[in-house]
Amino acid sequence: MINSSSSTGGAVSPSNSGNGQSYRAPFAIMTSLFFMWGFMTAWNDILIPRFKEAFTLNYFQAMLVQFAFFGAYFVGSLLYFTISVTTGDPIARIGYKNSLVVALLVSALGSALFWPAATATSYPLFLVALFIVGLGFAMLQIAANPYVTILGPERTASSRLNLAQGFNSVGTTLGPLVGGYLIFEYFNRAGANGADSVKVPYLVFSIVFLLLAAIFFFVHLPHVGEGKIERGAGALKFPHVVLGIIAIFMYVGGEVSIGSSIINFLSQPSVAGLTAVEASKYVSLFWGGMLIGRFMGAVELSEMKRKNKQLILAGIPIAAFVILGFLSGWGMVEHYLPFLAACWLLFQFGKANAGRTLSIFMATIVALLVTAILAGGKVAMWCVVGVGLFTSIGWSNTFSLALEGTGIFKSQVSSLLVMAIFGGALLPPLQGHIADLGGLQISYIVPLIAYTYVGFYGLKGHSIGRKKAAA
Repeated sequence: MINSSSSTGGAVSPSNSGNGQSYRAPFAIMTSLFFMWGFMTAWNDILIPRFKEAFTLNYFQAMLVQFAFFGAYFVGSLLYFTISVTTGDPIARIGYKNSLVVALLVSALGSALFWPAATATSYPLFLVALFIVGLGFAMLQIAANPYVTILGPERTASSRLNLAQGFNSVGTTLGPLVGGYLIFEYFNRAGANGADSVKVPYLVFSIVFLLLAAIFFFVHLPHVGEGKIERGAGALKFPHVVLGIIAIFMYVGGEVSIGSSIINFLSQPSVAGLTAVEASKYVSLFWGGMLIGRFMGAVELSEMKRKNKQLILAGIPIAAFVILGFLSGWGMVEHYLPFLAACWLLFQFGKANAGRTLSIFMATIVALLVTAILAGGKVAMWCVVGVGLFTSIGWSNTFSLALEGTGIFKSQVSSLLVMAIFGGALLPPLQGHIADLGGLQISYIVPLIAYTYVGFYGLKGHSIGRKKAAA
C-alpha cells in the first residue's frame, strides 16, 4: 500500500470536504468537460442518419456508430480496471488532472481522424475514429464522475453529479441543433458524398480538445482522495456495485437506443413524417428534457432549505416552459407542458431520496414506452420525446448510489461503471436488428426492458448486500 501524496503533491480526504474548504472553483472548471462530452456525444445521433444515407446502410449497420463509440468505453474501462487490479489505481498514481489531460489528447486524435475518413469516404475508418474518441471519453468519465462526487459530503453526491450532468445536458441539448444545421445544411454540398460534411466540424472538435488539454495542464486542481493505492479487485466485493454495473449498462443502453433512433422514428409517416432537420429539433427537446430534469434533481437532492428548494424546483420548469415557448414556438411547448408538470410532481413523491426518485422516474419511462409501442402518430412521438425529461436523473442517481460506501475503491468502481457504458454499444444494434425485422416502433421494447431494470435498482438493488459489505 502506497501513500499517493508522494506522487500527487498531497491528497485531501473527502471526509475533510465538510471542514469549510470550498471546492466551487474546481467544480466549475469540471463542468466544461461535462458540457463538451455531452455536446459531442449527441452528434452521434446526427451521424447515424447521415452515414445511413451516405453509405446506404441498414439500421443495424448504421447503429454500429454507437457500437464503435460506446464499445471503446468498455475496452478502455476494462484496460483501466486490469491495470488497477494488477498494479494499483492509475488515477491515484498520476492524479485526476493528469488523467484528464491524457483523455483530452486521445479525444483530439480521434476527432482529427474524421478528416481522412471523410476524404477516403470510408465508413470503417469513421468507426475507428469514433472508437478512439470513445477511449478518450472513457478516461474522462472514469476520472470526472468520482472527482465530482468527492468534492463535498457523500450525502449530497447525487446533487453534485446531477448538477454536473446538467451542464452535460446543456451540451446534449445544443449538440443536435448545431450538428443538424452544420452537417445536414451548412457543410452539405450538392454532388458530394454526405459524409464529407463532417470534416470541418470534427476538425474544430480536435482543436478544442487540444486547447482544453493545455488549460487543464496549467490549471490547479486539488487532488481529493483517500491517498492510497490498492491492488486487487476490491470494488467487486460490494454487491450493490455489481448490481449497479448492470444498471448503468441498462440505463445507457436504453438512453442511447432512443436517442439513436429518434430521428428515424419521427421521420416515419405513421408517426410524424418529419424531415431530418425538423426531427433534429425534437432530438434537441429530448436532450433538453434531460437538462431540465438534472437541474431539478440537483436542487431536490441538495441540502438547501426546504422553502428555497421548493421555489427553485417550481421555477425551473416554469422558466423552461417560457424559454422553450420563445425558442420553439408555443404550439410545441403546449404539448410538453404536461410532462413538465408531471416531472415536478414526481420529484415531490421522491422526497429527496436518490433511490426512491430513481425508481419512480424509471416507472414513468416504462409507461411512456408502452404507450409509444401501442399507440401511433403524435401520441407515440411525444411519449418518446418526453422520455428525455424522466431519464434525466438516471445516470447521476445510479452512479452515485453505486459509489456510496466504497471508500478507497471509488476510482476502481468508477472504471467498472464506465465499462458498463458498453450498454450503449450493444443495445442500439439490438434495437436496430429488431427494427429491421418488425419495425422501429416495436423495437422500443429494448429500452423498455432496460429501464425496468434500472427502476429495480433504484427501488431495491442499490441496498442489496450493503450491511454485509460494510461489515
